[in-house]
Amino acid sequence: MDQSGKNSRRHFLKVAATGIAGASLLKPTDVEAKKSKKEEVIYRTLGRTGVKLPIVSMGAMRGDTKALVEAGIKKGIVHFDTAYVYQKGKNEEMLGEIFKNHDRSKFFIATKVVPDDMDRKTGLLGEEATAEKFLEKFEVSLERLQMKQVDLLYVHAVSAKETVLHPEMIKAIKTAKEQGKTRFVGLSTHKNEPEVIRAAIESGVYDVVLTAYNFKQDHREELNAAIAEGAASGIGFVAMKTMAGGFLDEEQTKAVNTKAALKWALQNENICTAIPGFTAFEHLDESYSVMEKLKLTKQEERDLEFARDYAGLYCNQCDVCAGQCKKNLPIPEIMRSYMYTYGYRDMDKGKNLLADMGVVNDPCSTCDSCTVSCVKNFAVADKIKKVSRLVDVPDEFIS
Repeated sequence: MDQSGKNSRRHFLKVAATGIAGASLLKPTDVEAKKSKKEEVIYRTLGRTGVKLPIVSMGAMRGDTKALVEAGIKKGIVHFDTAYVYQKGKNEEMLGEIFKNHDRSKFFIATKVVPDDMDRKTGLLGEEATAEKFLEKFEVSLERLQMKQVDLLYVHAVSAKETVLHPEMIKAIKTAKEQGKTRFVGLSTHKNEPEVIRAAIESGVYDVVLTAYNFKQDHREELNAAIAEGAASGIGFVAMKTMAGGFLDEEQTKAVNTKAALKWALQNENICTAIPGFTAFEHLDESYSVMEKLKLTKQEERDLEFARDYAGLYCNQCDVCAGQCKKNLPIPEIMRSYMYTYGYRDMDKGKNLLADMGVVNDPCSTCDSCTVSCVKNFAVADKIKKVSRLVDVPDEFIS
């Protein structure tokens, strides 16, 4: 795909799933009669859960219309991923209204809960992070979803080993599983992924890890090694952030070849499925070619190589910049907010992340010069100035 072409919002996140008449718990042979002759679906098993899923699923975070989700269901999407925080709960509510009218057993639903009292800079939990509070949020998620049970419950946004192994989090997810309110438990991670994955292995508790995984990550080799170790231990892996921001510039004139990016992530057979978000109906149809020909073409390889060397919008969350800011700003998190805002055009998520970090509008205004040096050569101060404006924008103009 030409990097300068197809760069409008309608071509962003060109992924969905291909049809199997919906049955995450069925084997491919069970639905063979329902597929057209041309349809091909690649299935992989989600670790020790034993669940077979198509390699492309739906991250419902940005799917804010029922019609789009229903179209995904008709197309054959099986696995839908949401979270307690998405769209301030409206995302779970929307999915609940949809799935109450469908045979629940044919779908694999996951939601995520962020523990209370999490320090987003260190990833560590404070005294307010209790199993009871976590489970209270989960109960709200179940109510919104209008379900007595989800298939998968994640501890969300984990970035430290201590949080993976935190007794209160272990207690919470074990309780949810014992009560039959979730079939499987896992964690999601955007940062320090290898450390988090290895801690999940050590715990022996987590069935699934939802991890950021894309062609632009500098620590790909270490991350692949950790994923391989996790898969060998029985952990199932789901990939997110596969598009690495979707665009290389905030004006969206330089597009990532998103199909190639998704194919790249799925080359790793230890990745069971990916959960790209999509915002337009044509993404459902365009996704089929990922299943049809998973191997990257030479042009797709060149497209990714170009994008890999371009600074772009995607922050690796490598923490090399930690401690460099005179004001001790949470630089990686602000850069992630910048990606959500200018890459995904998800201002609500960008603003919420800034609010969680206590970032104010233009916090760099009193600095004579920026002391932060980014390994990706981000113009850090400039990006902070632009994205921090969101904190003063009323919610009604964003949501």
